[in-house]
Amino acid sequence: MPEKDPVQEAERLVALANQRGITLRLLGGIAFRLRCPSSVREGLKRNYVDIDFVGIRKQRKEIQNLFSDGGYTPRTTFNTMQGFRRLIFNDIENERRVDIFLNEFEMCHKFDFTDRLKLDSLTLPLADLLLTKLQVYEITEREYRDVIAMFTDHEIGASDGPNLINEKYIAKLCSDDWGLWRTITLNLERISSALPNYVPSPNGQAHVKSKIDALWKTLDSEPKSFRWKVRARVGEKVKWYELPEADHEVVDSRPHNDRVIEKNSPK
Repeated sequence: MPEKDPVQEAERLVALANQRGITLRLLGGIAFRLRCPSSVREGLKRNYVDIDFVGIRKQRKEIQNLFSDGGYTPRTTFNTMQGFRRLIFNDIENERRVDIFLNEFEMCHKFDFTDRLKLDSLTLPLADLLLTKLQVYEITEREYRDVIAMFTDHEIGASDGPNLINEKYIAKLCSDDWGLWRTITLNLERISSALPNYVPSPNGQAHVKSKIDALWKTLDSEPKSFRWKVRARVGEKVKWYELPEADHEVVDSRPHNDRVIEKNSPK
């Protein structure tokens, strides 16, 4: 049966996947919790309820078997209709949901993580984790806390080291996509302005601000593609992001039971 503690359960699921030769990597708040020691500090800590993964599409059947064997109930209709790109399972006992994105992560912006999944054994690489937060146009408290924790604990660099945020990788993606560049730079500005609300120490604020400034400098200096320049002429006159549809956190999809459990806890 699933563990009650979501962080322990996330680690258990990754271990089970590894035992079966299944590639499954964490993203979302729990991934930040495991990679960022500062996420437990006052001002940055938050609740973790649901669990998010990225897997490989060709292992869809193996992933489904893994969660069924692990005590989870599939979101049957959703998985039948959308299973080529995403799977959802429910832990009914703990009122928890698991999302598994297959190859691609698509919310406000779209990313293909197929070639990034083997760079770490537990989570997506730090740069990709950061992207999944900075791509949120309607940024929330959980994004602020997770991003600040990452900038507090990790350095900006030009590669995917165990404790490095690969700024060149992020800059390359943004140099070909004006919309992604605009959302990320907008959120960097928002987070920089909000630092006193999350980091009380002036030295701590300066430390995080230095990381934001370093990433921003790299984003600006990266040569932009023709596609980027054409889209930049239009600018904000045309919407450059998507807003995902709201979804129930947990739906009990067992036969003869269409109970819906609403939760307000952040992911």
